[in-house]
Amino acid sequence: MTPERPQGADAIPKVVATPTRGGGPPAESSGTRKHDPAQLYAALDLGTNSCRMLIARPRGSQFHIVDSFSKSVQLGLGLESSGRLSRASMGRTVQALRICQKKLESHGVHRMRLVATEACRRASNARDFIRQVRRETGLSLEIIAPEEEARLAVVSCAPLVLPRTEQLLVVDIGGGSTELVWIDLTGVPQAERPRALMRFHTGFAPEVEGPSARVVDWISVPLGVATLREQFGDVEDDAARFALMSWYFEEHLCSFSPYNNEQPREGFQIIGTSGTVTTVAASYLGLRRYDRAKVDGLHMTTAQIDTVIRDYLSLGPEGRRTDPRIGRDRHTLIMSGAAILQALMRVWPTDRLSVADRGLREGLLYAQMTADGVLLDAPRA
Repeated sequence: MTPERPQGADAIPKVVATPTRGGGPPAESSGTRKHDPAQLYAALDLGTNSCRMLIARPRGSQFHIVDSFSKSVQLGLGLESSGRLSRASMGRTVQALRICQKKLESHGVHRMRLVATEACRRASNARDFIRQVRRETGLSLEIIAPEEEARLAVVSCAPLVLPRTEQLLVVDIGGGSTELVWIDLTGVPQAERPRALMRFHTGFAPEVEGPSARVVDWISVPLGVATLREQFGDVEDDAARFALMSWYFEEHLCSFSPYNNEQPREGFQIIGTSGTVTTVAASYLGLRRYDRAKVDGLHMTTAQIDTVIRDYLSLGPEGRRTDPRIGRDRHTLIMSGAAILQALMRVWPTDRLSVADRGLREGLLYAQMTADGVLLDAPRA
C-alpha cells in the first residue's frame, strides 16, 4: 500500500462543517448564528488502537478540559490480514462508545465532532460498523481523510512552535497510520507563527492576507504502531524485529521531500504527537506516574531518545510489560512506535524533538470553537 499524498490544490478537500449531535444540520460558519461561550464541546477520536474523547469549555484563547475518556479497543486487530474489522473488535469498541455516549449525555453536550481514522478508512466493512454504532449508541461517527487528520494535528501543536523555527515537521504517530507535515515558516513574523499554524483548521491553503505558513509537503504513511507491529509479528528476535520495523518505515518515507533534501540543522524543529512520543518522554524523565505538565512541551535530543529505546530493548518483552513507565496498555506497541520515531530522527535534519501531549482531539476542539467564534484572539475561518 502506497502512502497517500496531496495531488495539487484541487485535491485539498474543503473544510467540513461541524455536525451537531444526532446527525442534525451542520453548524453555520457565516457568523449569523450565535453560540454561548459557556457551552461544552466534545471531540472523539476513534483510531486503530484507541478510543479517546475530550469534553471542554472555551476559556479565553484556549479551552478547559471538563471530562475525558481513553480506552484501548484494538479496533484494527487483524485488519492487516483480513481487510475487515473483526466482530470482537467492533464489540469492544461499541462498549467504549457507550461510555462516551453516557458522558456526552450527562454533560449535556450538543456541539461535537466524533471522528474515525485509519482502521475505518481501510476496512471493507467500515460502513456497516458505522451503522452499528449509530444503532446501538446513537452516536454518528465521521470517517475523516488523512489530510484533515494531518492538519488538525498541526493545529493542536501550534502553541509549541519555537520563535526561531523556520522549517517545521509535525509528526502524528497513530495506531494505523503516521501523518507528517513539513511547513515553511520563513515568511511569517516570529510572533505570528503559532497563529499562522492554527489557520490550517480550514485547510492546508488558508485564504489569508499577508505572510502565511506554507505546506511544503505532507504524507500519510499507512503504518502506525499497531499495523507496523502486525507486519512483523512473526519475527521472534526482539532486536531484529525492531531493526526491521525501523528500516521498513523509513522505506515508506523515500518520496517525502525532507528525505531527499540535505538541509542545515539551524531553524528546524520536529514536534511529535502520539502515545509513543509521550511514553518515551515519561521514561526519560523516570515518571512512575504520568504527569502531562512535565511531558507536554519537553525537548529531547536524539541521544536521549536513543538511550530510552536501548533501555526498552534491554528490558525485553517481559521487562517492558512490567515497566510502570510504559504501562500495560502500551507495552506491546512501544517498540513499533519507537521504530517509527527512530527512523524519523534519522531522516529529519535536526537532533531535537519537541514532545506534544496533544493531537487530533485538541485540533477538533479548536476548529469547532474557532468556527463558532467563542475563543478570544483566534484566527477567523
